[in-house]
Amino acid sequence: MRIIGVLFGMEQSFPPALVEAINSMNLPDVAAEFVKIGGVRMDELLRYDVILDRISHDIPFYRSVLKVATLGGTRVVNNPFWWSADDKFFGYALAARIGIPVPRTVIFPTKQHPPRTTSESMRNLIYPLNWEELFAYVGFPAYLKPHLGGGWRQVYKVHDPHEFFAAYDQTGDTVMVLQEAIEYEEYYRCFVIGEQVRVIPYEPRNPYHLRYLTGVEVPPERERQLRQLALQLCTALGYEINTVEFAVRDGTPYAIDFLNPAPDAERYSVQEENFRWIVQTTAEYLVQLALQGRQVPQQYHWSAFIGKAAPQQTAPAASARRRKRP
Repeated sequence: MRIIGVLFGMEQSFPPALVEAINSMNLPDVAAEFVKIGGVRMDELLRYDVILDRISHDIPFYRSVLKVATLGGTRVVNNPFWWSADDKFFGYALAARIGIPVPRTVIFPTKQHPPRTTSESMRNLIYPLNWEELFAYVGFPAYLKPHLGGGWRQVYKVHDPHEFFAAYDQTGDTVMVLQEAIEYEEYYRCFVIGEQVRVIPYEPRNPYHLRYLTGVEVPPERERQLRQLALQLCTALGYEINTVEFAVRDGTPYAIDFLNPAPDAERYSVQEENFRWIVQTTAEYLVQLALQGRQVPQQYHWSAFIGKAAPQQTAPAASARRRKRP
């Protein structure tokens, strides 16, 4: 029997609906359940053939266990070796390198010293920073936001240097990026699951439960364009499940947010029609992986664990990222 495990946290609707969708297929050799983990021995192999990871970005204990699970061939979605290495600054630079438009972005040191460091730890740091040059490159208005994390936490829209420094002074030891604000005419959120992409009109300025727009048609040419860009970006990132947000300005889609290894999939926020698509498409994808069987690594250097490519390898620049890392 091939076992698919779902590892999750505070979610209420998506995990049980997904398990039910998989088990309702009544496949003779595939079943789904919630993952149960206690203390884990280093020589223990988890019983799961596939694990959908929805929470290890918040719980390092889970992340470490999932990495060890790959030693026994468990297929973890998304691969913890890939997404653990990502940050927004790297992501924007990668997207630009493979030809996807992104807003101008800079990164700079934390306002406060990181824990257990002092000014002596910063001997390579140029101070004061070249603020005028950085502001001229990005321009205003701009967004100040963490280089890790999501959920619109610690995100500030700033219109001038005065507002920037007022916000920056509140960021403590969080590493921040400053990014050009794209004043858009259209905005979309694309769910990517394997090779399947759902392009959804989206309004990030709305209340959380009203951001996914219903009854709004996506022009066919725009939909084809965003599908291609989303697949290209997820292939380069090595993500099998992700959401990619595009802001369209003057006809050009800019990739805004695309490091979402456990994107929101709750019925309340994504709306019913999208929820059904996400559940069914995820169920079919995980079953496909389970039927392929375990992938026990033949080599034990780090790159062996990140080399399990997502299935959309035929998209442009599919191998761009794998060439970049040893």
